[in-house]
Amino acid sequence: MGMVAADWVVVAVYFGALIATGIMSSFQNRGSVGGYFLAGQNVHFALVGASLFASNIGSGLFIGLAGSGAKDGIVVSAYELHAVYVLFMLGWVFLPVYKASGIYTMPEYLYKRFGGRRIRVYLAIISLVLYVTSKIAADLYAGSVFMDQALPGTTSLYVWVIILVVIAAIFTITGGLTAVMWTDTIQTVIMTVGAFVLMIISFKEVGGYDEMKRKYPLSLPNSAILNSSNPTYKYRTCNRPSKYWFQLMWPVDEGTPWTGLVFGLTVNAMWYWCNDQVIVQRVLAAKNMTHAKLGCVVASYLKITTMWLIIFPGMISRILYPNEVACNEPARCQQVCGKDNCADIAYPLLVVRLMPTGVLGLMMATMMSALISSLTSIFNSTSTIFTIDIWHRVRKGASDVELMLVGRLAVLVLIVISIIWVPVVRQKKTLFDYIQKMTAYLGAPVCATYVVAVLWNRATEPAIFWSMMSGTTVGVGRFIWEQFGVAEAKCGEDVTQPAGADAVLKLHFLHFGALLFAFTALLIVAISLVTKVPDEKFYMGMTFSTRHCPHVGEKDEYVEKDLPPQYFRKLMGDKTLQQQPFRVRVILWVCGVEDMVQPATNAVVDTMDRSIFEETRMSYVMHVNIGIALVFITAYWTFFSV
Repeated sequence: MGMVAADWVVVAVYFGALIATGIMSSFQNRGSVGGYFLAGQNVHFALVGASLFASNIGSGLFIGLAGSGAKDGIVVSAYELHAVYVLFMLGWVFLPVYKASGIYTMPEYLYKRFGGRRIRVYLAIISLVLYVTSKIAADLYAGSVFMDQALPGTTSLYVWVIILVVIAAIFTITGGLTAVMWTDTIQTVIMTVGAFVLMIISFKEVGGYDEMKRKYPLSLPNSAILNSSNPTYKYRTCNRPSKYWFQLMWPVDEGTPWTGLVFGLTVNAMWYWCNDQVIVQRVLAAKNMTHAKLGCVVASYLKITTMWLIIFPGMISRILYPNEVACNEPARCQQVCGKDNCADIAYPLLVVRLMPTGVLGLMMATMMSALISSLTSIFNSTSTIFTIDIWHRVRKGASDVELMLVGRLAVLVLIVISIIWVPVVRQKKTLFDYIQKMTAYLGAPVCATYVVAVLWNRATEPAIFWSMMSGTTVGVGRFIWEQFGVAEAKCGEDVTQPAGADAVLKLHFLHFGALLFAFTALLIVAISLVTKVPDEKFYMGMTFSTRHCPHVGEKDEYVEKDLPPQYFRKLMGDKTLQQQPFRVRVILWVCGVEDMVQPATNAVVDTMDRSIFEETRMSYVMHVNIGIALVFITAYWTFFSV
């Protein structure tokens, strides 16, 4: 079918509205580090919740969740339902500590908590590596998959990647977190409406919910059906749905074991929702603790919808197009999607073939919204980490002007590195499994570090540093060995593995993540008990039990607030900002420093709001909604587990 003029009009209207919103919101909270990186800490709970959801449910999850649903059934929904519990852990356990400590970034928290700069720099580097390998590159690949299905043969993967990344970078670089969160809100509405329309059309096409349940286990490609009784056909059992496809909890010896979901997934989810800069930065930007917690509640409600909006449509796509989505012969799959497994094309294929004229444009805007919202969030967070945790360590006397310029330039560098990593992501069987593996290998030691730091006053700086180093080394070792030292097993193909490879590969990545978390946490405890007891100034006001106490330990103030660099004074001369040429004003506005370059003035860094006070009336509403969400999600989990 393809895009027609009406579809392009819908896309154009969407981007016009998005750009207008981005430009208008970019005028807010400009001219300071706190404004650019934390939106002036003045964000309403509805924007917090929408931004949390949009940052998480980018194109990587649209493609990945639907693809995993097409491949394995509803078990992937466990990741989404699990997020509800962990979001409440963020709001009620971790956030009060982060808020009271007055931080911009997650590495900054460990610096204040333990006083060691080496921890901060090391964690900042690990965070940037995780963002490049498991977030930015994955989202870019997912966006290119959709664009390739929507506009087949029009251009190459890298051209689409560059186009999409430029759009996302414009919003991040010009507007900071305020623009990102406002555009996230619009994109959440577009994503939800578009996905809901596609869900209705999909269920109608397949014959309803009961027909989907009946047809899914029978959805096999023609080649598998024709050769089902041929014992010599080597692809006969490839890419068949598991007999547990309609259950959330699988046996231990199946592809996604229940023990991995209970223990390993908890670690993955806790790192992502409670320790990841992208997520925590949004709740820190809230007006106060009540708005931050209500934002977590809003996001939890939105997460409940993903089984119906994304995963079931992915399963329906397999039913409708089994020869493509469920292809079992590698040669055939290469023709269809350019890789040996085509589950990842489930959602874009459904969009392109089912959506009527005009609505296809809406879904095109939906998928681009998912990509852009995710990328803008990640770009802003990576820029924050690099600027505050790395650059400011190198240039302690850097002015606000320099910090904001460096933050914008960091986005450009990370984009280039991420584009280079896209081919690695493309080779993986399913996108969602790749993302979760990266989180288990690299995120588990980081998660253990934050959990111990927040909950245990006795933890020491040497214990945290050496344990995190050890855990990360083990995780990186498995990742490198699995990616480059072991041949990926293909169904029906004989693969010769190195000695001992089978034994290690049998350890599911979720089990590995849980064990790596336990190893790191126990190592922290052991080393802490044999090292000097920390001075109370390092944990007072920095742990859950002491969150109401004032913090008197390490301070991370911007040591010198020098005048803007000499080249700005040369650029401005004796003229005021209004007297400058138009091109100069545009450049200064894009850089966000138009109010900071006057020779006689110097911006002051915003004072961080450390209050964890909650509004009484809104608190009642919040706790009622928490109860509703927990009861609903527990019943939901139970229903689909038996």
